[in-house]
Amino acid sequence: MTEERRVTRVEVTVDEERGVFMISVAAELAEMHPQTLRIYESKGLINPKRSPKNTRLYSQADVERLRRIPQMTNEEGLNLAGVETVLEMEQKVSAMRAELEAMRARTTELEQKLDEEVERVRDKLNTEIVPYGAYDAPVPPAPDGPVRIQVNRPR
Repeated sequence: MTEERRVTRVEVTVDEERGVFMISVAAELAEMHPQTLRIYESKGLINPKRSPKNTRLYSQADVERLRRIPQMTNEEGLNLAGVETVLEMEQKVSAMRAELEAMRARTTELEQKLDEEVERVRDKLNTEIVPYGAYDAPVPPAPDGPVRIQVNRPR
């Protein structure tokens, strides 16, 4: 008689920034020695979270970052100072993109409010609203030579 086994699959979702891997696991995932992780931390290339007992806890984002460092040093020829500069610049670009996206969202919101207000005023006045300066005469081009202006002074 064969024993029937049930396999249950459990999916776990963890925040990419949450420190969950101890140094030995993070080193294995990044395919490097734990001492290398300590060196990278001392150089400021990685900043793992700490447990209440001060144990290093690496996140999935930390592991991905650790995997990129050898790519940049071995394949792209950067030294660790160059890697640090690239990582800092990437972080700044990411922050700027987030800020730009927030500004775009705010601009869209303000444009919508402005359109609603224009429509409200248009309905209230029951007339067409013409943009300021729509009927102004075009400005003539500047003359090629010197400009002479006649001034009449009272005597």
